[in-house]
Amino acid sequence: MTRVTAHGGGVWSIPVPIPDNPLGHTLVHVLETDRGPVLIDTGWDDPGSWDALVNGLAECGTSAAEVHGVLITHHHPDHHGLSGRVREVSGAWLAMHPADTAVVQRTREAAPQLWLDYLIDKLAAAGAPDDHLAPLHTARAAGRGRVLPGTRAALPDRDIVPGELTEVPGRRLRAIWTPGHTPGHVCLHLEESRRLFSGDHLLPGITPHIGLYEDPEQQNTGDGPAALNPLDRGDPLGDYLDSLERIARLDPAEVLPAHQHAFTDAPGRVRELLAHHADRLADLRALVAARPLTPWQLAETMKWNRPWADLPYRSRNIAVSEAEAHLRHLVKLGLAEPLPGSRPVAYTAV
Repeated sequence: MTRVTAHGGGVWSIPVPIPDNPLGHTLVHVLETDRGPVLIDTGWDDPGSWDALVNGLAECGTSAAEVHGVLITHHHPDHHGLSGRVREVSGAWLAMHPADTAVVQRTREAAPQLWLDYLIDKLAAAGAPDDHLAPLHTARAAGRGRVLPGTRAALPDRDIVPGELTEVPGRRLRAIWTPGHTPGHVCLHLEESRRLFSGDHLLPGITPHIGLYEDPEQQNTGDGPAALNPLDRGDPLGDYLDSLERIARLDPAEVLPAHQHAFTDAPGRVRELLAHHADRLADLRALVAARPLTPWQLAETMKWNRPWADLPYRSRNIAVSEAEAHLRHLVKLGLAEPLPGSRPVAYTAV
């Protein structure tokens, strides 16, 4: 039996499992409207996850066939994976911020080989050692591409427009653009009850991953590989910090996140996250002030939820991306810069 939580006021949350993932599940929120239920996210595309969603909707007194629409906080497969199947059985509309819709479109159209080449080049530019790159080179030599979760993700048919009320009949649900975790991440504010559906932007006990926005068609520039281009306009960590402060000013009465559990005191949680990233930025700047380091070398020294030697292969890739995002922000602030002539590029404090 799926353990549905009734939050009152026509709002429920359904835990939809994420296979083989320590997060355990995504909380799919169900919002009662004048035209039938609207879902906020849908969960991972897996038979067991689909069964959990269907059973949860039944516990809410409705069904997948009755869903009127789906609002997707961001494109990641544990949020958007089942959206296409929901639309197939119900005819529901799907809405997402255009920046994340562009990611879905790019992922669907790009050849898997392109993603594999991109990952190899990106990790090599960050200073990854040969033994970490070897499995990727083997896959490329064998003609295998990088199989990404979400390559079959449905294309949304509506845009979520920041600052505007969403098309949810009988409700005042306003979209708030909160880039950082992804370029098009949104939170949704239910104004009549001051509840915030926060997706992955604001979680009660987890610091969301902030890495560089991935685009396999955006190549590094300059002479030789570059861990990151300091002139690049993207600054995901800066986006995230600014987005956090907007949510703190909103000061919702309750936050309904996509993982863990509902909580209050959003401004207090924002302060904790801002302090965490300030400490991390200060630590990284101190490290590159001592000696020039590549993003890989920095990731090896950063504090993670387990020692670097115990991090799984894919988690190391994510860790390097997070180190790069913090480096990018330091470059934007004028506190670090690439060391001319270094390959892979090492960074030093300004």
